[in-house]
Amino acid sequence: MLEPNGAAVAGHRSVALIVGVTGIAGSGLAETLSNPATSGGPWKVYGVARRPFPPWLATLNVDYVQCDITRADETLPKLSRLPDITHVFYVSWTGSEDCHLNTTMLKNVLDSVIPNAPNLRHVALQTGIKYYWGNMAEMDSTNQPHDCPFYEDLPRLNQDNFYYNLEDLVRESTAARRAAVNWSVHRPALIFGFSPCSMMNTVGTLCVYAAICKHEKKPLVYTGTETSWTCLWDAVDADLLAEHFVWAAEHPGARNQAFNVSNGDVFKWKHLWKVLANEFGLQAVGYEGKEPVLLEELMKGKEGVWDEIVKKNGLVATKLDEIAAFWLVDVVFRNKETLCSMNKNKEFGFLGFRDTTKSFVKTIDKMRAYRFIP
Repeated sequence: MLEPNGAAVAGHRSVALIVGVTGIAGSGLAETLSNPATSGGPWKVYGVARRPFPPWLATLNVDYVQCDITRADETLPKLSRLPDITHVFYVSWTGSEDCHLNTTMLKNVLDSVIPNAPNLRHVALQTGIKYYWGNMAEMDSTNQPHDCPFYEDLPRLNQDNFYYNLEDLVRESTAARRAAVNWSVHRPALIFGFSPCSMMNTVGTLCVYAAICKHEKKPLVYTGTETSWTCLWDAVDADLLAEHFVWAAEHPGARNQAFNVSNGDVFKWKHLWKVLANEFGLQAVGYEGKEPVLLEELMKGKEGVWDEIVKKNGLVATKLDEIAAFWLVDVVFRNKETLCSMNKNKEFGFLGFRDTTKSFVKTIDKMRAYRFIP
């Protein structure tokens, strides 16, 4: 590894830029790369996010870069000054399905890094299973999602989808340096992992809901549909997702490929609901034939309740709208069977797996260990 003046980067074989380091995938990847035994390492890690440096990230070995990547005039001067980057891991999005804005964000990063990082070897992009079932706003009778199981070679849906734009952009942007720079695309299932204040933390949001139920001495009531309650799902542990990123970056046979990634088993919410209830000492109430309700509506006006829970339990100070994404749970609890094939991974040599129930509990334990939930 070389610095701009040609000197070796002391003690590091690889240098990662994680864009979206405060999210579930990003923080899991930062933790994995902080381990000196990780393949390709020891790693030096730059982490990019828009928010100020979060104190919980201090436990990891990350050089933090606060940057609003929607702005080219901010992204270029900050990221072009990191010429030692060898790997880009892009795990960010804007929080909406705006194709133009999401594409602009990734373009700003690649335009800043690719011309200015002479040792760049790999660009990894995370998209997801919306590649197969599309944007919720455009689901109609003329554009049905694919039936699962989902395979990587299924055709794109006939709709705007920023995942398609991002995947095309990665291929196009690395083409000029094809001999030196390769890419990978990762399409994870529902991610179970630790990240406070993440827009996409299903487990963390359910923990907040359970904590409010506990505080108000109410049972833990499932708010979704019968279909989502009884159908099969798959998920991916954030640590396994990180292993998948590293494997694709380091394994020559995985170059320039798109892969699904899941734990390799299946679960039902009717089973995990009991696990969640037990973790909080609550009575579990499952689907009982009633009309589903929106958890986002149910939790309206609970900001003060969460403030009380934080104070009573000595938790890290967070606001309800920071730590919980109730809209995301509503999307999950109104979905149908979602299963991704892992056959391509096995054919290419990735055999990693996790037990989803253990992953679910581990995520709860980690949220507690960092004092974000009681």
